[in-house]
Amino acid sequence: MSVNRLSTRMADVISKNGLGTSAAAAGATDSSAAARSRWHMLWPTALRWIPTSTDHILAAEKRLLSIVKTPYVQEQVNIGSGPPGSKIRWFRSTSNEPRFINTVTFDAKEGSPTLVMVHGYGASQGLFFRNFDALTSRFRVIAIDQLGWGGSSRPDFTCKSTEETEAWFIDSFEEWRKAKNLSNFILLGHSFGGYVAAKYALKHPEHVQHLVLVGSAGFSSESDAKSEFFTKFRATWKGAILNHLWESNFTPQKLVRGFGPWGPGLVNRYTTARFGAHSVGTVLTDEESKLLTDYFYHTVAAKASGELCLKYIFSFGAFARKPLLKSASELKVPTSFIYGSEDWMNYQGAVEARKQMKVPCEIIRVPKGGHFVFIDNPTGFHSAVLYACRRFISSSDADPQHVPLPEGLQSV
Repeated sequence: MSVNRLSTRMADVISKNGLGTSAAAAGATDSSAAARSRWHMLWPTALRWIPTSTDHILAAEKRLLSIVKTPYVQEQVNIGSGPPGSKIRWFRSTSNEPRFINTVTFDAKEGSPTLVMVHGYGASQGLFFRNFDALTSRFRVIAIDQLGWGGSSRPDFTCKSTEETEAWFIDSFEEWRKAKNLSNFILLGHSFGGYVAAKYALKHPEHVQHLVLVGSAGFSSESDAKSEFFTKFRATWKGAILNHLWESNFTPQKLVRGFGPWGPGLVNRYTTARFGAHSVGTVLTDEESKLLTDYFYHTVAAKASGELCLKYIFSFGAFARKPLLKSASELKVPTSFIYGSEDWMNYQGAVEARKQMKVPCEIIRVPKGGHFVFIDNPTGFHSAVLYACRRFISSSDADPQHVPLPEGLQSV
């Protein structure tokens, strides 16, 4: 999900419903809790009904993955109640109830390298549905829903700092890795998932063979940004409202929930526009669009959990509060960056990071692809991933460093 674009859509809805500048003024004087309460009370109780549940999510996932031809196994991997020795459990409660990471593993040829795929903010592993068949021809593919998203457990999220929030995702992923008894795998993360993957590789480089960051967030802070767009935008009434909502942790998912039974229609308008009329690449088929919309709705409308990380990891505009650029020199894992040519996430952050990195690093741009390049141009995306991982899948004695870049891709 593009947080910035959905946030703009939120502002339009607010404006059309007469909240305008008066809401901004009220928000400036009241507490975040009071502001959220007023927003919630705007909707009649009957309209706050949300037609979803965990069972709905898993059923929608199964329907979406029915498009995939490669057999797979779905499982709920038990990660316990919290990291061993930790006094703070995943869900910040006194309960010892275990938590689970929803995981799908696809069949592959024996001896194939393992590729672990981590989704971005507001998404879940099913969004890679256009990629599983092609990638399983060369990899053992494992895709997960991060803790607090998709079909995984959704603990109460009460982290109060960037450090706690990062630990929520990094440590839960590590407990998942232990439960799956994995090591020496290729780690691919998209957008916010790229941020988590990079942070994980910094903390546990011994388990990661190669890092593939797709449209990765978090490589620059607002002070590093060359564009003054968000500074100017925040000076407008619309920008002021959105910035206040951001700092109040009002997420795009809350808007979907607020629409109650009309939430599916709101999501349908977003997905059909983003992956249909406004797609920069291959448009979804009618079947793909219907199944993706259904799946996407259930994953974003379910209980708020991992989504509440937003304000602690990024400032308004998706600028990292603890930019990965500052720790790029500490990365010990060879890294490949992949960006769609039309990605709103600026690849210049990766260019700056590469200057500091002491391990092999390359930047690949895929034509006809936006932030969801793996949906927009799956063929180009697959070529980029195979090229990035060429030293693990090459069947010849040729030097992987001399393998030519596939036609159509651009090396930066």
